[in-house]
Amino acid sequence: MLRSSVSRRYRFHSLHRPSSGGLSSRHRALFIISTLSSIFLFLLVGGSILSFIAFAYYSKDLPSPNKLIDRDIPQSTKILDRNGELLFDVYGDQNRTLVKFEDLPQYLISATLATEDADFYGHHGFDIAGMVRSVYYIAARRSLQSGSTITQQLVKNALLTPEQTLTRKIKELVLSLQIERRYSKNDILQMYLNEVGYGGQARGVEAAAQMYFGKSVKDINLAEAALLAGLPQRPSVYSPFGGSPENARLRQSYVLYLMSEKGWVGTDGKRHFLDKKLAEEAKNTELKYVTPGGRIKAPHFVMYVKRILADRYGDKMVEEGGLRVTTSLDLKLQEEAEKIVAEEVEKSKGLKISNGALIAFDPKTGEIISMVGSRDYFDIENGGNFNVVTDGPGRQPGSAIKPITYVTAFKKGYSPATMVMDVPMTFPGGDTPDYKPVNYDGAFHGPMQLRYALGNSINIIAVKLLKMVGVEAVIQTAHEMGITTLNDAQRYGLSLTLGGGEVHLLDLTSAYNVFAAKGIRHDPVVLLEVLDSQGKVLEKFDAENDTGTKVLTAEQAYLINNILSDNNARSMAFGSYSPLIIPGHTVAVKTGTTDDKRDNWTIGYTPGITVGVWVGNNDNSPMDPRLASGVTGAAPIWHRAMIVFLKDKPDEPFVRPEGIVEADIDALTGYLPFESAKVRHEIFIRGTLPNAHSDMYERLKICKDGGKIANQPCEDSGNYEEKIYVRLKDSLPEWQEFTDRWLAENKDKLVGEHWEWYIPERQ
Repeated sequence: MLRSSVSRRYRFHSLHRPSSGGLSSRHRALFIISTLSSIFLFLLVGGSILSFIAFAYYSKDLPSPNKLIDRDIPQSTKILDRNGELLFDVYGDQNRTLVKFEDLPQYLISATLATEDADFYGHHGFDIAGMVRSVYYIAARRSLQSGSTITQQLVKNALLTPEQTLTRKIKELVLSLQIERRYSKNDILQMYLNEVGYGGQARGVEAAAQMYFGKSVKDINLAEAALLAGLPQRPSVYSPFGGSPENARLRQSYVLYLMSEKGWVGTDGKRHFLDKKLAEEAKNTELKYVTPGGRIKAPHFVMYVKRILADRYGDKMVEEGGLRVTTSLDLKLQEEAEKIVAEEVEKSKGLKISNGALIAFDPKTGEIISMVGSRDYFDIENGGNFNVVTDGPGRQPGSAIKPITYVTAFKKGYSPATMVMDVPMTFPGGDTPDYKPVNYDGAFHGPMQLRYALGNSINIIAVKLLKMVGVEAVIQTAHEMGITTLNDAQRYGLSLTLGGGEVHLLDLTSAYNVFAAKGIRHDPVVLLEVLDSQGKVLEKFDAENDTGTKVLTAEQAYLINNILSDNNARSMAFGSYSPLIIPGHTVAVKTGTTDDKRDNWTIGYTPGITVGVWVGNNDNSPMDPRLASGVTGAAPIWHRAMIVFLKDKPDEPFVRPEGIVEADIDALTGYLPFESAKVRHEIFIRGTLPNAHSDMYERLKICKDGGKIANQPCEDSGNYEEKIYVRLKDSLPEWQEFTDRWLAENKDKLVGEHWEWYIPERQ
């Protein structure tokens, strides 16, 4: 038996003995598996040792997780006016009330999980997929991308600095593992909801519920919970109290989408979803906000500043970094401006005006002195927190855009004396309907020089001038002067000069600064100085060395300044006594109203202050047709504001550059004076003075019998008299038929002092 057994065992082994040719297939497989297992075991042990070493290395200098309970409250960011007056303390006077987990509504917990960390109850503090994604971004794109869980966010917000480095991400992971071992999931979620920032003064969800809805967090509904849950990622962008309140609703809708479509893992380890019907009901639920009250001054401006700070330094630094920000705003003047806008809009309700906005600059530096984004920021239900000055797609400026067309013409050699015919016109539209502009007063005034055409805001001449200089050239000038919109020349066509494209009040008023600053563009400035929590200067505006960008010559700017400050040049349209006059001060000013009365503007300036005003309705509904540009609407607001801004300041006339010359010209044609025809005085850029008489004048012999051009017999008899006739010529040959038609229809109304308007027939 023993032999037999041995024999069988031998035979068994002999069957598997390697042949002289090498290992059998089975032995090779066993060898590979054994080798791979050894490598895997080595990597596992080595990786564990390395992980332990890395864990120990990065743990030695880590803050204790106990600091979640005992730690300093983040410092507030203070936003100040130019004189050091506090405008807004980001966390000042905050209600930092801690809330217990059992008092948190399930809607808020579910919304937060779905938005921030849907697998929170299913992981141990970190998200493998998110970490892999972060590693990819580090390796492939050399940038960090957040894959943070709620635990990691708690660590980042409460225990670590906001630096974006790989080392900090490792520390974040180590601390997250420690916290997950030390605290329960409910405790971690409770600490997170008490720690995270929800915008403005709201630190923690209880403070957020009180600030936005005036109620305890335990009393909020699903719609309110979804809105709050969407805020932490970018509070300055998503806050309903921010400059773009529509973002809050869009974010809320996205949170509800995540809850109903993506779901979240609950404490039972199962994935849950919000009923789609409930999600839709919440989406359509009206949100009733409470106003921040007196805790914020110059609110539209402050929100604008916060947005700029967030773009430069990040939301966390703005919300928690203890910045001290000195701005360009003058709070005393700001409060006067807010009062004026509110009072004048209230007076104008009869004209169907419900809103107004104002911005004031120092044109020498571009510093914003005042910004009133609406009549009442805190009237949130009626969109009061929407900043008309800066936000949205912009509004149509009407004739307020015309000075940019005129200065483009001056760049091309035209002058205030250039005569253009104001007659009914039809401009071929090609593939679009023909364009037939009309004047504001519905009348046509015949020959008119550019000084009076701009002063009286004649639409026909502005359109002709745009055609003469080119739409692209005007858009280029607009962009050089600081207009950031108007990017589609084909869309606007010739209507551009009548306000056919949308602009922001901020941009258009800033463009007027170029005129006031002798052709120099200074980009808008709001930050004079930014200090960090340690008093280190992060940035400082140096007004003395800010030379700006030269976009016009001083002479080109002066022509506009001279025309817009010439009360006589605008008296035909506005009268000799209008709100456009500021007693004791030389002020240039232009108004604008869209044809459908949806937008009304007044923008005016001196060398030391530029003020732009808009009135209208947030829903873009038209105002009353009785609104009279330059008399009602924006003009009274502008008039009162200019008086406030110029109080106790001496008159500051526009300084005439050396390149400006003056001469007497023919009052009709703008050329050199012609014999006894009426003359007037005008200014020119050197090199653009007329150097000849107009060929529109013609001296003719007229037979006394019949009043026709004398033939030879009439001349021989001496029965004739000499008269001067004017044959008016339009600026382009293709427009002459419109001028001739208008002259034929209006010759009886036209009276010349020593000349006739048309050429008679021959005898």
